[in-house]
Amino acid sequence: QVQLVESGGGLVQSGGSLRLSCKVTGNIWDRDLRIAMHWSRQAPGNERKLIATIRANGDEEYMDSVKGRFAMSADDNWNMAYLEMNDLKPEDTGVYFCHTTLRTGPTYWGRGTQVTVSS
Repeated sequence: QVQLVESGGGLVQSGGSLRLSCKVTGNIWDRDLRIAMHWSRQAPGNERKLIATIRANGDEEYMDSVKGRFAMSADDNWNMAYLEMNDLKPEDTGVYFCHTTLRTGPTYWGRGTQVTVSS
């Protein structure tokens, strides 16, 4: 089965940094099966929002509020993805989800990892 498992969340002081990891297992180990990998975030009381994307051509996209602070990366086969988060702010608090979209259509999601930023 395809699984995505996030890790690295926790409690951090405002201005601090965290590095989230996403481990991908299953029959999608080759990046040519995937058109994009993503990180999304759901803050308390808010809808889930896409915050970072890496496309198959290597292009990276970020939500405006995290540009210059967050950086997404992945290994060559896209079996590991990362989100480096710097200068964290309380509004960055939420559950962070890793997800990937396949060329055949489906999108697979992890269960999320909690990030809490204190002031």
